Amino acid sequence: MSEKQTCPHCAGRKKERTQEEKDALIRRLKLAEGQIRGIQKMLEEDAYCPDILIQVSAVSAALNSFNRELLACHIRSCVSEDIREGKDDAIDEFVRVLQKLMK
Repeated sequence: MSEKQTCPHCAGRKKERTQEEKDALIRRLKLAEGQIRGIQKMLEEDAYCPDILIQVSAVSAALNSFNRELLACHIRSCVSEDIREGKDDAIDEFVRVLQKLMK
């Protein structure tokens, strides 16, 4: 997307992360990605259903772990900075995000 066209879901905002934050988050995503590839291979090899279900549960746990880490970073930086700057709508945005995460 060009600078003038922004993703409607991102509201045009960006978050600069430290390399350490990026590395930690990417590591978690790569773990989930590897697990998904493993599940695909299990399907190709006709693995037993419960074995696949257990691996799917592990992927869900990995993504939940990613969400917890990213959410903690978001609270410590974006939300707290917005509140300090008097942007009270940050709380409403945060509540909406939590509601979507807790579906």
